[in-house]
Amino acid sequence: MSPSASTDTPPEVLPGLVSMSGKATSVCVLCILWVLLPIQAQESPVSTSAPQPNSGLKFRLAGYPRKHNEGRIEVFYNKEWGTICDDDFTMENAHVLCRHLGFTAATGWTHSAKYGKGAGPIWLDNIICSGTEKSISDCKSRGWGNSDCTHEEDAGVICKDEKIPGFIEHNIIETEQKQVEEVRLRPVISSAKNRLPVTEGILEIRHRDSWGQICDVGWNQKNSRVVCGMLGFPSDKRVNKNFYKKVKKRAATKRSPKAASVKLRAVTKKTASKQSPKSASVKPRLYLEKQQPSFRLHTVRCVGTEVHLSLCPMEFYKTNGTAACEGGAPVVLGCALGHRAAAQGAIKKKKVVQQQQQEELIRLKGGVHPGEGRVEVMKKGQWGTICDDRWDLQAASVVCRELGFGSAKEALTGARMGQGMGPIHMNEVRCLGTEGSLLECQYKNITEEDCKHSEDAALRCNIPYMGYEKTIRLFGGRTRYEGRVEVLWGPSGAERWGLVCGEGWGTLEATNVCRQLGLGYASSALQETWYWDASNTTEMVLSGVRCTGREMSLEQCSHHSSVSCKNTGTRHAAGVICSETASDLVLHSSLVQETAYIEDRPLHMLYCAAEENCLSSSARHANWPYGHRRLLRFSSQIHNNGRADFRPKAGRHSWVWHECHGHYHSMDIFTHYDMLTPNGTKVAEGHKASFCLEDSECQELVSKRYECANFGEQGITVGCWDLYRHDIDCQWIDITDVKPGNYILQVVINPNFEVAESDFTNNAMKCNCKYDGHRIWIHNCHLGDAFSEEANKRFEQYRGELNNQIL
Repeated sequence: MSPSASTDTPPEVLPGLVSMSGKATSVCVLCILWVLLPIQAQESPVSTSAPQPNSGLKFRLAGYPRKHNEGRIEVFYNKEWGTICDDDFTMENAHVLCRHLGFTAATGWTHSAKYGKGAGPIWLDNIICSGTEKSISDCKSRGWGNSDCTHEEDAGVICKDEKIPGFIEHNIIETEQKQVEEVRLRPVISSAKNRLPVTEGILEIRHRDSWGQICDVGWNQKNSRVVCGMLGFPSDKRVNKNFYKKVKKRAATKRSPKAASVKLRAVTKKTASKQSPKSASVKPRLYLEKQQPSFRLHTVRCVGTEVHLSLCPMEFYKTNGTAACEGGAPVVLGCALGHRAAAQGAIKKKKVVQQQQQEELIRLKGGVHPGEGRVEVMKKGQWGTICDDRWDLQAASVVCRELGFGSAKEALTGARMGQGMGPIHMNEVRCLGTEGSLLECQYKNITEEDCKHSEDAALRCNIPYMGYEKTIRLFGGRTRYEGRVEVLWGPSGAERWGLVCGEGWGTLEATNVCRQLGLGYASSALQETWYWDASNTTEMVLSGVRCTGREMSLEQCSHHSSVSCKNTGTRHAAGVICSETASDLVLHSSLVQETAYIEDRPLHMLYCAAEENCLSSSARHANWPYGHRRLLRFSSQIHNNGRADFRPKAGRHSWVWHECHGHYHSMDIFTHYDMLTPNGTKVAEGHKASFCLEDSECQELVSKRYECANFGEQGITVGCWDLYRHDIDCQWIDITDVKPGNYILQVVINPNFEVAESDFTNNAMKCNCKYDGHRIWIHNCHLGDAFSEEANKRFEQYRGELNNQIL
């Protein structure tokens, strides 16, 4: 339902909606949807203890919170309910299990006990299905009851909400479900639904596929805090209760239309927005006048630290909801917008700017959407990560609210948002949920033996619904993750769908589109889309789009005031291919510091380097082959800490062969090397083409996938790194013309954003250096965003070493 839809249509999902489908770890099971289907079990070719011929398997969805078509998958075998381990779990497994449950297919699956940890045995592990099996027992597995998993690895499924025709409904055993599936705020004034996010209105809950209200008798601020957290807001706010009392009284008295119009204009004068002369004569529509409240819930008693309303004690009405809640009214709720959400374009105030300028002590890295990412904290002027031991929703919610979002909907472990670099500051974090900052929670300081970056904690927060996806769409692609970009553009009331000019369209712009549509990252930014099916949209309405990577929608990026595109045909419209994951390249900064040295290299050994423009411009005027060039050499070790392999933008068919060095270049410019003055002026530069992107070494249990030998595939696998040794051509900066002084050495990976990454802010590395004309001192090498702002300011004002000792 769009924001402008009338409220007397059947209840649907409205702005201000939050779902229970994003549940994470550590939530107790309060109710279970039991879906039982007797199955004639067959002997599995691999199982060591397959069901007996006459035994029946039963299946159910469990966990909490969730919707009716999703949850932790549980199996009844050998007279006991148990779970399934997520090891080697695939969509094919999920399809088979969803058909057991009476659904036509699966749309997704979950791991790491997203719907809470189950109980009892773990019946199946390492299941391998083709997707066509009639029974899960026909799939390969380790055998019934043979597992090395814990309940922290319980698998879940998300089934398509479509039942198999002829499915036997009496096999569904449904208990009294004491759970709330979704919540939303419905504005009292219909026109208020056009303003997003919705921060005030009547609270409605979804229970058993219908919407209803909560009785406000006994409702308190702690309950409001929990609900606002679900809706993406850090806290609640006071509402004008007198206004809502008048609205309730007006709805109950049902006066004549003429009297109602006069009274209503007096009541809503301060609340309704300014109306045009034409609209002022039209009676605003009140939700309570059109629909009698239907109460579903009462006596809610939250502590205030719960991450979901369903975790609070509550009571459901069993009688007619319209006759319930004697002496009460529907709960009216107001939520306060956090400064992060305001900065995303919802509200711009001076106070918000001041809050952003304050030194931050916590941040999220590696996430594509606001309110998600790897958690990093500032301690002693340096950013570091958090170990995931005992990481749960309570601690994650403290972080979310501290950052200006709502409560946490997922607490992620195992570096699900990529691995960080540098120190690990905290371990075994335990929060009550009332803390104002994560640093107020109990935690342990750790040693290197306690945790590794493969255990970095991450999270996903509830964020306010902004409706950004309503103004953009993809068309013509093979899947929903790709297509020609079409935007809803034009003045209010006269919007039309149009195309985006492909000239200058790049990775940052494409990533913005994928983020806006909730499709992750951009794996490809396409400047021509002639090979995709055409649509009825042929007009070019937007050109000159330039994004920084921080915008929430394409309209927030800079663009031409009027369309200016050389090629306005549909074949030159911009397109994208999106991906749920992306790589993340990070330079090993300490290795640069350890391997840096100066070499005076004879010119007769630099012909190939000159051909690839690896020397400064003054080398053209040198007396070749006599003389030499002074080179600052160092090694580069580039790690892929993301969640997808780093692959060159161009395929092998378009790689460039360099005869002199005898190798292919898959990317013309892979790395920039610069020597800067303390004020940022460039005095020397170099660059490195990706002549061989390969896996030099990998972490434990990670296998190499890319090797350059014999025209092999190039790339860097997740968990591996590529090493460019200091003795390779072009692995240097030509400092022949640099005068003695204090400088900054800067290395930037993927400088032109040719390949999408989950985080571009960690692609730059800086070092202090002092050059006396004969020797050079390199120290304090660090990633560009590794230090606090204060430490970075000290770094830039560095005055140089006063002796030969490296501090």
